[in-house]
Amino acid sequence: MSEQQSAPEQLAAGKSQGGAGATYKVVLFEFENFQGCKTEFSAECKDVSEKGLEKVGSVIVESGPWVGYDRHGFTGEQFILEKGEYPRWDTWTNSQSSYSLLSLRPLKVDSAEHKLYLFENPGYTGRKMEIVDDDVPSLWGHGFQDRVASVKALNGTWVGYMYPGYRGRQFIFEQGEFKHWNDWEAPAPQIQSVRRVRDMQWHKRGCFTISDPDPAPGPEPDPAPAPPAPPATAGAS
Repeated sequence: MSEQQSAPEQLAAGKSQGGAGATYKVVLFEFENFQGCKTEFSAECKDVSEKGLEKVGSVIVESGPWVGYDRHGFTGEQFILEKGEYPRWDTWTNSQSSYSLLSLRPLKVDSAEHKLYLFENPGYTGRKMEIVDDDVPSLWGHGFQDRVASVKALNGTWVGYMYPGYRGRQFIFEQGEFKHWNDWEAPAPQIQSVRRVRDMQWHKRGCFTISDPDPAPGPEPDPAPAPPAPPATAGAS
């Protein structure tokens, strides 16, 4: 179990709550497939090693969502951790550039409505794209380029990705203004897909919902056997 949180930790966790009465719980395991030492968290943690974990190999989010970071102190690459199981590092990130998870915090979800403005240049200038209550797997598909240098998240919480189809490095946008791509710790002004974080149940397992293929049709039932023919009758004499 995690240690008793201090008053500052409790205050920070309260600011990240998704609404009145919302609770957050995540379990980190030392090794893949939920093996080794484990520690539970219900509030932010700037350094998981201080809780007895030298590394994180798997994660179970019992209630969330959370945002994890590959560096201490809520810095570095970001990972959205929604309700579900993450048996190894590549289930919470597909950027292939980092497999560390060294700090994490509850992610604020404070609105059922979602509105996001993307801007081509820093300081909210250049071409602008408005997204309202929708997920966009490809900005190019909606007539917008991949250069995004400033963002305004007017409502809701969002996740941006460097590549189409919600792939690559992730960037979390809670309600607020981001005047320059440095504000979301991006290495370049590049975002090619965005989606909403709608509630604690948004994704059941892993980073993405993968629809199950339709079941193969079963064999056709055998037709009913034909009734037996009536017995032949003797002709009249």
